[in-house]
Amino acid sequence: MSIEVNNESTVEVDEAALQRLAVYVLDSMHVHPDAELAIVLVDEGAMEQLHVQWMDEPGPTDVLSFPMDELRPGTEDQPAPPGLLGDVVLCPQVAEAQARTAGHPLSDELLLLTTHGILHLLGFDHADPAEEKEMFGIQRDLLVGFAMQERRR
Repeated sequence: MSIEVNNESTVEVDEAALQRLAVYVLDSMHVHPDAELAIVLVDEGAMEQLHVQWMDEPGPTDVLSFPMDELRPGTEDQPAPPGLLGDVVLCPQVAEAQARTAGHPLSDELLLLTTHGILHLLGFDHADPAEEKEMFGIQRDLLVGFAMQERRR
């Protein structure tokens, strides 16, 4: 997998952990090994510009996803085709505030948001209750599985 993590923010983050998570999520979702993904971390000003430009909503947000080839999850027998998955853009400052509210570290919040963003790239959404239940269930399972893998490292 080609996964590029680019921290353009002023917040220090564990880029290697985000990359390991992305590999875990894409493997778990049976995305082709030749798929490409970019994870970019930006400060609040840059995120606010993206949020206004693409979502027509004011202020910075925590995560935005920009799909490219509209890849969908595959199966063990038939992985998704190779292609450009897209970009996940994270704002560590917004994530930090959310992490404090949730009572967990910034690193956990960034892992959650990265997983959430990748699922959006794979076509998942949470616009209605059934979609939300499915997406958040998959998200939870992926984060639990990744945490277990990390403990074995």
